Amino acid sequence: MDIDTLLLSRIQFAANISFHILFPTINIALGWVLVFFRLRTMSARGTPAAQQWEAAYYFWTKVFALSFALGVVSGITMSFQFGTNWPGYMEKAGNIAGPLLGYEVLTAFFLEATFLGIMLFGRDRVSERMHLVASLMVAGGTTLSAFWILALNSWMQTPSGYEIVDGRFHVLSWWDVIFSPSFPFRLAHKLLASTLTVSFLIAGLSAWQLLRNTPHAGTRKALRAGVAIAAIAIPLQIFMGDLHGLNTLQHQPAKIAAIEGVWHTEKSAPLTLFGWPNEKEGRTDYAIQVPKLASLILAHDIDAEIKGLNEFPNAHPPVAPVFWSFRVMVGMGVLMLVVSWWAAWVLLRRRKQHSAEAPEPRRLLWALAAMTFSGWVATLAGWYVTEIGRQPFIVYGLLRTADVVAEHPPALVGGTLVAWLLLYVILLGSYVAVLKYMAEHPSTPAPSAPKPVTTRADPAALGS
Repeated sequence: MDIDTLLLSRIQFAANISFHILFPTINIALGWVLVFFRLRTMSARGTPAAQQWEAAYYFWTKVFALSFALGVVSGITMSFQFGTNWPGYMEKAGNIAGPLLGYEVLTAFFLEATFLGIMLFGRDRVSERMHLVASLMVAGGTTLSAFWILALNSWMQTPSGYEIVDGRFHVLSWWDVIFSPSFPFRLAHKLLASTLTVSFLIAGLSAWQLLRNTPHAGTRKALRAGVAIAAIAIPLQIFMGDLHGLNTLQHQPAKIAAIEGVWHTEKSAPLTLFGWPNEKEGRTDYAIQVPKLASLILAHDIDAEIKGLNEFPNAHPPVAPVFWSFRVMVGMGVLMLVVSWWAAWVLLRRRKQHSAEAPEPRRLLWALAAMTFSGWVATLAGWYVTEIGRQPFIVYGLLRTADVVAEHPPALVGGTLVAWLLLYVILLGSYVAVLKYMAEHPSTPAPSAPKPVTTRADPAALGS
């Protein structure tokens, strides 16, 4: 089977963004967790707990730095692809995409880069308060970066605030461009996804340290924090996912039809739990369905009409990848709920029984360790639903992906795709190996010399 340039270019961009998104998904929430660790260290000053929280901060700052480096490298290569593989996109939508990407660099990235050095290396060179400010600025920068990137992506999903002149998009209202109809839901959904990714990464890696008998002073503090954050965030994510679904039903009904495998418009549509989408025949084979439940969940009305894929001839996404990606995302979310609440219940009961420092049940530690990268799985599945579900458009309903791809020979795109995939496999394997090594060979920070809490850093220390 011959694969054309369009499909190869889409696969290449998907591979690049799939690799890139892993690391911002960690850093967005991890920055705020580090701020929390820093505050707990300062509030417990002079007690054994302060050393434990500082050890947790020290260890996870190194994870943040490693993730930040890979995120920057993969983000740069991804931005180049707009010019190499998708020149038509920037030609037609560059008046909107260019400034939004520029704002992300000028505000978020520069903020992170400016204060990252202080956060990583300023522990004994600036005051505690200045170090806290640096941590806050880095955390704020990661969130601001997500704001601008999701503003652009949301506009591509639900475009607003524009006019088209001579085939090119022009801004009528920056407010409407940035705060497009789907933006609040996408931003909240992504921030919560990052929170869950980080909470299970922290809990899982801490559990692995306890299983391998290589904990640092703050391992148990980090483990409990990760479990608590996950237990709180997962029901919030389920609620936000429902709101996001209502918004998608309103603005992107073809995507919802593909998610649920609804082939023909019908009222009181059944919910398909599992099945095999057969796009050629226009049906879902071997479907396991619950009557009327799709209308109830999607529209909160058991008699609601759900538009089918038949309403969107030649304008709906490929069904199978969207259908299955959504079920992977939801399945992982349910597993997160079960594991986090079980872990929270076990740890809370042990605390009430005054046995918090006793060894944790090994089956619980193994369960948490197995869930270490569960956030990555859910994030990628959700991202595939979002991006594949927008097809065949790059700007939903207005600009088709096929109209903006570069006319490179398929062999050229295929060759670079293979090279990128090999590189990403090596980098991702190296990243996981380094995390494992760090967990099994943790270093302990030297005790910090007491410093007065002031509103300004010591000039002499800053100059050292």
